[in-house]
Parts: sequence; C-alpha cells; structure tokens
Amino acid sequence: MKIKKDDNVIVLAGKDKGKTGKVIKAMPQENRVVVSGINMFKKNQRSRKQGSKGQVIEVNGSIDVSNVALVSEAKKKPAKKAAK
Repeated sequence: MKIKKDDNVIVLAGKDKGKTGKVIKAMPQENRVVVSGINMFKKNQRSRKQGSKGQVIEVNGSIDVSNVALVSEAKKKPAKKAAK
C-alpha cells in the first residue's frame, strides 16, 4: 500500500467521487484508509452523565484504498507516487 498518513488523495469511486482530502489514518492490514471529510456517517452517542442528553455526531468512515489516488499538489489531479 503506497498511500500513507498525511497524503492528499482524491476519491475515484463511491458517493464522494471527485472529492479530495487528507489521509487521517492508514490501515495496511485491511487495505483501508480514513480520509478527512469523506464517507461521513452519523452515530448516536449516549449521554455520559445522568440527566444530560445524548447527541448525534458525525464520524469519518474508512474507504478502500483502491478507491483513492494520490493528488499532485501542482495539477490537483491524480498522480503517481513520487520518490521521496
């Protein structure tokens, strides 16, 4: 898996196709990445203290690494991994 944490990527397939974001977490064993602002879903959170209300929060979901590509900073288009 060539995509690492803090890389800028573009989504190639799925409901967020065409959006770009930064990789927050890379999971090479599962071939998945978590990208900021991509694949958001709502999760109900229970109240932590008695008497307070629970809330609905938005969480970043993971996406398969085959559905993202690295973005070149100059062209803002998918690019191949440059040697660092």
